[in-house]
Amino acid sequence: MATIQLHKNLLTTSCSTCIHFRTVSSLIRPSMAQLHSSPLRDISFPFGGFFNKGVDFSNIRFRYRRILGYPSYGRLKTPRLKAGQVCPQLRCSGDGSGCVTSVHSRLRFGLSSPTTVLNCRLGGVNTVMTFSYSGAFSKKYFSQPAEEDIRNRLRMKPFSRRPAKILAATSKKTDSNVEENINGTPVEGLQNSSTNKLKNKAKKTTKKGSTKDESKIKAISSSVSSKPVNGTSKKKESTIEDNVNGIPMEVLTSSSMNRSKKKAEKFIKKGNTIDEISNNAGVKQDSNETHPKQQFISADRSLQKGQQTFKLYPPSGKSVVVVESVTKSKVIQGYLGDMYEVLPSYGHVRDLAARSGSVRPEDDFSMLWEVPSAAWTHLKSIKVALSGATNLILASDPDREGEAIAWHIIEMLQQQNALHPGIRVARVVFHEITEASIKNSLQAPRDIDINLVNAYLGRRALDYLIGFNISPLLWRKLPGCQSAGRVQSAALSLICDREMEIDQFESQEYWTVDAVFGNVKSPSSRSGVYFTSHLAQIDSKRLGQLSISSEKEAKDIEQKLISSTFEVLSSKRSQTRKNPLAPYITSTLQQESANKLHFPATYTMKLAQKLYEGVQLADGKSTGLITYTRTDGLHISDEAIKDIRSLIAKRYGPGYASDGPRKYFKKVKNAQEAHEAIRPTDINRLPSLLVGTLDEDALKLYTLIWLRTLACQMEPAVIDQIQIDIGSSDGYSIFRASCSKIGFLGYQAVHQDVEAAAVSVHENEGIDKDAAFGALNILKAGDRVYISEVKPKQHHTIPPPRYSEGSLVKKLEELGIGRPSTYASTINVLQARSYIAIKSRVLYPEFRGRMVSAFIANHFAEVADYSFTADMETELDNVSAGMTEWKGLLKDYWTRFSKYCNLASNVTIHQVEKMLEDKFGDYLFASLPNRSCPSCLNGTLIFKVSKFGAGYFIGCNQHPRCKYIAKTLYGDDDDNDGTEVDPQRQTTVEEPKLIGMHPSTGEKVLLKVGPYGHYIQLGEDKKSRSPQRASAGHIKDVTSLSLGQALDLLSYPKTLGLHPEDRRPVIIKIARAGFAVKHGKTMAPVPKALEPSNVTLEKAMKILLGPEARHVGRPKSKAKA
Repeated sequence: MATIQLHKNLLTTSCSTCIHFRTVSSLIRPSMAQLHSSPLRDISFPFGGFFNKGVDFSNIRFRYRRILGYPSYGRLKTPRLKAGQVCPQLRCSGDGSGCVTSVHSRLRFGLSSPTTVLNCRLGGVNTVMTFSYSGAFSKKYFSQPAEEDIRNRLRMKPFSRRPAKILAATSKKTDSNVEENINGTPVEGLQNSSTNKLKNKAKKTTKKGSTKDESKIKAISSSVSSKPVNGTSKKKESTIEDNVNGIPMEVLTSSSMNRSKKKAEKFIKKGNTIDEISNNAGVKQDSNETHPKQQFISADRSLQKGQQTFKLYPPSGKSVVVVESVTKSKVIQGYLGDMYEVLPSYGHVRDLAARSGSVRPEDDFSMLWEVPSAAWTHLKSIKVALSGATNLILASDPDREGEAIAWHIIEMLQQQNALHPGIRVARVVFHEITEASIKNSLQAPRDIDINLVNAYLGRRALDYLIGFNISPLLWRKLPGCQSAGRVQSAALSLICDREMEIDQFESQEYWTVDAVFGNVKSPSSRSGVYFTSHLAQIDSKRLGQLSISSEKEAKDIEQKLISSTFEVLSSKRSQTRKNPLAPYITSTLQQESANKLHFPATYTMKLAQKLYEGVQLADGKSTGLITYTRTDGLHISDEAIKDIRSLIAKRYGPGYASDGPRKYFKKVKNAQEAHEAIRPTDINRLPSLLVGTLDEDALKLYTLIWLRTLACQMEPAVIDQIQIDIGSSDGYSIFRASCSKIGFLGYQAVHQDVEAAAVSVHENEGIDKDAAFGALNILKAGDRVYISEVKPKQHHTIPPPRYSEGSLVKKLEELGIGRPSTYASTINVLQARSYIAIKSRVLYPEFRGRMVSAFIANHFAEVADYSFTADMETELDNVSAGMTEWKGLLKDYWTRFSKYCNLASNVTIHQVEKMLEDKFGDYLFASLPNRSCPSCLNGTLIFKVSKFGAGYFIGCNQHPRCKYIAKTLYGDDDDNDGTEVDPQRQTTVEEPKLIGMHPSTGEKVLLKVGPYGHYIQLGEDKKSRSPQRASAGHIKDVTSLSLGQALDLLSYPKTLGLHPEDRRPVIIKIARAGFAVKHGKTMAPVPKALEPSNVTLEKAMKILLGPEARHVGRPKSKAKA
């Protein structure tokens, strides 16, 4: 048996790993495995062999899944594994030359020995397995790929590419179904196939010259694939293939790397120079060819991350710069001049089609992209501008979304043959929109970071798969519940779990005892000093919060204290330093803005984006006021720190600047720290200088950022503290008094600055209490003090507070759920879906939201699980770092998630109703302590989902025989926000409500609802005859309707007598707005001041002659001529 051991330095951080096994045997065909770090030692490998020794190793525990077999003397044998035995699983590399296993681990990257290899020999056969734990430990493949896919990956060349001109010269085609050309010509597109690889021809040009130079070999690029159009096959020529599917080069063994290297050298020796290979890598395309509007496309063909050597500033020719917004384009255009044409992309140029099937797991997670009609116009503008241009500069935001926008633009332009062979394509990023920052970024262009693009694709596909699979289930199982999502559901679960804690919380009574002491006996003495302290100890027992639980205990203690004498037992003085807070990141800016400025998270981000993109200053120049707003990095550039410290020394004095630059590091989960913290682009631009330039709210937010940025590089505040213990002479009680004051303002000086007037910031509130501090400071141990007053006070424990927007953002950040840039939109979606309500800046879950949360937690436990959602964020971050293969991640997740979907789809409505009733029974039946049906007297009231519409109700379980409904819900809480509501609208719909029994006939008197409102009905519905009914629509509060009132309404219409002129009856009846009298076709309303029971024949005749009388019924038809 072989023992797998790895170096202990690998067992430090949480990351992902791929191990590549090299073997001459093709018999190993096992499946995938997972690797977990463990302090265990001597872990067995299930086949013979040994590893070399001489290195300090720790161990990795392999969790056993399944092994199909292992080679032994030329034959494949199935291992007999004992219970509890651990081992890895391997998958064949596809060409019989190697095996790969996928693992989860805690491994560190960037080891000092990148070439260290561990060798193992399998028993009895000349089979060597090589472990390369340098670059090989840099990527995790969750799922076993297709054999053909692995075979293609192992043919990749192990050197980087030179993408600047390669990308420009390459015109890639993508699979599609239906697409529209930028010029607007629709055409049938290419047939989609994930298994057919798109191939390009690289034109070979013979040119003599030695090409053994290693740098030239690294510059060779793979040809970009293309596939036949309309059945026209293109002749394939041998090309050197690059890392197409994102497999790290380090997983290749040394022999395969050498083979690829020799191939490249041989290719160059034939006379092809690097530039010629690059310039001839393209494929000629029909200029009349058009492309579909939607296509399935893979990100794996895009450029690899790498710095380019050329500079884009100063300009050497016309350049087209693409940014995301119009505001940024105008500002940057002013910086760069006429040699640059800056155009906006208006955000994403394409997105996943918003319908089922846009992500296809069965087709290697191919994606169906859809191009909005407006995006074609923007792309056409870019295409036109590229005529005669030498550079295309993609300057979208420096994050995943920005990288994806740049990638989408390149893909779309390549499909349209808009990138002519002479154009160079480059990616530039900047973190602030200032002239210096823009020009510096143009001097350091790079390629598109394919890892960031893959992270975007993985996140986009993952969110789509969750949303488009759970949402239809919600529609069917919970009418009116519109959607669910990965981050959205976890955030909703936090809010609903907190509400459940509040519902289950039981308040407890407790008491505290405070006392007022003085250093003189007479309270009227002006020379005395008085202070308040709290009771800390009784009978040598330290008091906790609930130690005094009743008023009686508090009163007994009060009586003993009044008769006691006291003296100072000890006086303790100390000094603490309060450090400034770190500069703002996206999440903390949202929290502070919510807490101090009362801005919603969405509004905060809108204002911050405006400050970032730039405003026109008083001198007519436009500039960005703050750095990039979507960040979780806490660092500040050295140049900015220098300016900040200079302003501190100038404004407050040299003693207020910290001794050296302060560095901050993130302590929350899943921090990326790729960008700077949010800070002003020019710290010397004071908030007062922007009055009149910014509106009131934008100025407040800028001031908040300016103050925090300045404070983060200042000295700590020094706090002087004093604590006095006072004891009774008999040792029965000990009181404690404490106070603090500011000894040195330090960073808190900024909050007393006149510039802080725009915001009400009181960082030192409650700290500076000079008078109270002075009173305690004069006391020393042994001093006699006198008790002046004892103050027992009653309290009750309170439940945990509901989340505000700020506290929810903080909790999401602590748990590592989502990304700071998504928090505002997440809260916005929850509110738009009526899952939560925001009242007085507090988040309340609506009953609809609580139902959704319960459904997801019950049937999709992983989606609502906080740790799983955070771990998924970690994996997506690993994709960004190139450590995780995004399709493998999706496949691993989809394999489990699809099973949840299948199980949930088989759940019946009755099971959902039962689950919700069990979970929310106390809430649903709070006003119905008796669950017996009052209508049929045999049934039980249960929670039901309406078959029509989006309603829920509590009704009889004997339906349809008994149609009694006690309460109807529409997914929202019944309470309102305190504003006046029409009483009729406040009334819950109760259909039918049993008012009582008729005293003569014994029939039920029911309150029901019809198309025209509430009405009273005598008896049940019968086919033989219609029951007697009376309208109750004119009654505002039908819930208080008594049996007597109902019987009175049923007595109408009443005949008051016969009219003396025509002897026709005069009746009083119930009308829509009250009561009315009628005679023939004349009707008049009864005045509201007159009770219907007091209307007589004489009064009715007067009413009929009044001005409000009107003719009713159809007019007589005219006689035919």
